[in-house]
Amino acid sequence: MKLVLYSGGHEDENFELDSALIKLTHIRRPKITYIPSCYYGSEEYYEEFVRHYQGFNITKFYYFPIDIPYSDVLLEEAFKSHIIHLSGGNTYYFLKNLRRKKLLRRLREFVQKGGILTGLSAGAILMCPTIHTAGFPSFDRDENEENIKNLNALKLVNFDFFPHYKNSNRYDLALKDYTEKTKIPLYAMPDGSGIIIDRNFLKFSGRSYCFFRGQKMPIKGLRQNLQFL
Repeated sequence: MKLVLYSGGHEDENFELDSALIKLTHIRRPKITYIPSCYYGSEEYYEEFVRHYQGFNITKFYYFPIDIPYSDVLLEEAFKSHIIHLSGGNTYYFLKNLRRKKLLRRLREFVQKGGILTGLSAGAILMCPTIHTAGFPSFDRDENEENIKNLNALKLVNFDFFPHYKNSNRYDLALKDYTEKTKIPLYAMPDGSGIIIDRNFLKFSGRSYCFFRGQKMPIKGLRQNLQFL
């Protein structure tokens, strides 16, 4: 299993994560599929994405919006890439369309067969068992305008991911309260930080914090022998 979870931030902030991603491929010129959370307004972000990764000598890209009609040919080509990237955006809307197009199972199979899945913010949350962390705190959350009740996601990892974390009391109170009711750790990442997973090895990039059973702990380095769902 090979995953890269990005919190967010500017391109230069994520250089370590990007470099680790390229190393995971073991391919000179990997192909990347970009899946936006929403088609509307995504073309500009896709163009920025392409320009950025061209700097890593990548030249083959696929743009695959899923909330508009697409052909079976485009679907098959999109999943032939070495890397699939799930963009940021509204996590509820993204999950709704991935489920509606039956792409959750397809993405899990892609990872199980050796493909690399990356996600930014909402895209990273989708790799977790559920997308509960998209819904709080009240001052910084996605709106569930889709009225989604089933929050189960890809279940590729056995932890929760909280992007765009700010090291402050009001964030900490919300995350501590949430983890008092859960049985798995929550990793909170400021922009520019993230997680790299290569088989059973997990590496934290940048400032990282773990919330577990109502407690907060700063973390660094490499963890081994992870048990995934």
